[in-house]
Order: sequence, then structure tokens, then C-alpha cells
Amino acid sequence: MTSETITADAAGTWTLGDLTVNRMGFGAMRLTGSAAFHLGTPSDRKRSVAVLHRAVELGVNHIDTAAFYFSSLRSANEIINSALSPYADDLVIVTKVGPYRNYAGEWGTSARPEDLRGHVEENLRQLGRDHLDVVNLRRMGQDSIAEHFGALADLRKEGLIRHLGISNVAPRHLAEAQAIAPVVCVQNRFGLGSGNPGTDEMVRICREQGIAFVPFYAIAGEGAEQGATAGHDEAVLAIAQVHGATPAQVRLAWTLAQGPHVLAIPGTGNPDHLTENIAAGALRLTEDELDSLNSLHQQAD
Repeated sequence: MTSETITADAAGTWTLGDLTVNRMGFGAMRLTGSAAFHLGTPSDRKRSVAVLHRAVELGVNHIDTAAFYFSSLRSANEIINSALSPYADDLVIVTKVGPYRNYAGEWGTSARPEDLRGHVEENLRQLGRDHLDVVNLRRMGQDSIAEHFGALADLRKEGLIRHLGISNVAPRHLAEAQAIAPVVCVQNRFGLGSGNPGTDEMVRICREQGIAFVPFYAIAGEGAEQGATAGHDEAVLAIAQVHGATPAQVRLAWTLAQGPHVLAIPGTGNPDHLTENIAAGALRLTEDELDSLNSLHQQAD
């Protein structure tokens, strides 16, 4: 498939509250280096800025980031601010709070509810914003998210946050959060062959309730934050060959085919990979191809 002329609107749109975004977005984690966080070689800053410029040129208006996305020399939020500020009116920047890293890059314990104001304010400062469009609470293993989500709901009432989402959660956590404030998105790990029946259920629940489901590591497979998987099933390779596409594009197309409420936020620091990822929004798999990939996915569950 020809990638150069395909833009992010090819996959259609969805809403995060009152904010309309193209379903093909961009994840900022890998802007900071060759691997996530403090691992690997720090990124070439000019190339990371160029990737963001190109993403916006190709119609991306949904960027996923976090203050804890930083390496020894790079901060994803700072790069976004430098590259894209002043921000376009239709650009939606989604961030997340919950995990904690100190300035040396070491992971600490999960943030306490009273810590979240500082985390939100740090994202505001780094991004140069007076409010955050969407903030996801990333659950860090706690049984209940009520106190943490309640703290963010208070910040929403103050006008620091426009909309709220949750991440790394089960259906019971969604219900718990909804009893406190509206939830516009759920962000869980999900991808072809992810092997997590609970997440399949969450995709269904979000579809029934009209909530955006935003998978992370959709094309990374078991590689997770290390990057896209190099291991592909024969069915994926065969379908990619038929369409003149890459296996990663097939994985993204399958993810988007799970419902109009499913958004994609593939991340990359490579301009060529960016173009390929966005072009996957125009890849339409046949019913037979979807059946084949669905069977592959169910085998992993």
C-alpha cells in the first residue's frame, strides 16, 4: 500500500468527551530514545521534533504522553512543547499520572492521591498548558482506584483537567471510577495475540458504553516498551504480503477493526515508521482475513 499520501483521518474519528480526534494518533514514549525511559541511546532531538511536525502534517491530532516519559537527556513533554507550541486548537494532548520516577530516572512507589496535584502541575509546566485535555489515572496494582481517581476529579472541578480516563484496569475499576466522575477513555495493554481475555471484555464494555478504548503496545507484542515485535505469525505475514503492507500495519489494522471506539497510538522516533503507522488506518482487512486473525488472537487467550 502507498503510505506517503495517507493521513490520520483515514481511520475515521471518535470523541473524547467533547473533543473529536482522529482514531490514528501518536504515542510519545519513544521520542526520548532508542528504547523506553532511561534505556538505550538518547534520541536525536532534531529528528524527534521532525517526527512530531510530520505527525501533525499527516493529520494526527491525538498525542499520548506523560511527564515520566524521559531518558537521560530527553523529555517527551519538553519535545512536544518545543515542537508544537503554540498548539493548534484541534490538537488533543493526553497524559497520564500514577507511576513515579525521580530525576535520576529510578522508579519509586506509586503516587499517593495527595501527590497527583503535583504530577498534574508538572505536566502542565512541561507542556506549557493552563489545563490538560485528558488525564489518565494509571493503576499501579492497587485494589481500589477511588481515592486516586477522586483526587483527579477534584482537579477537574478546578479546571486543571478537562476530561478523565483510566489505565491498566479491570471492568470493576471502570465502574468504580464512573461512580465518581465521567470516564472518556480506557487505556489498557491490548494487541493481536495479547493473551488477555479480561482486556477483550474491556473492549466490549467500552464499545457498549461509547467509551474510547486506547490500547498501548498494540504492535509491540511481547517486546512491550522495547519496541515492535519481530516475531509474526504466518497468518500475519501472508495478509501483509497480499496487501503490500508491513506486519505492523496489519496488526494496527486488526486493532482498529475491533470497533469504531478503538483508537491507536503507535509510537516511534522514526519518520518512515510514522508514515507507515498512519497509513495503516486506511488498510481494510477482509472478513476472511479478520476471521483468521481473530482465531490467532483467541488461541493466545
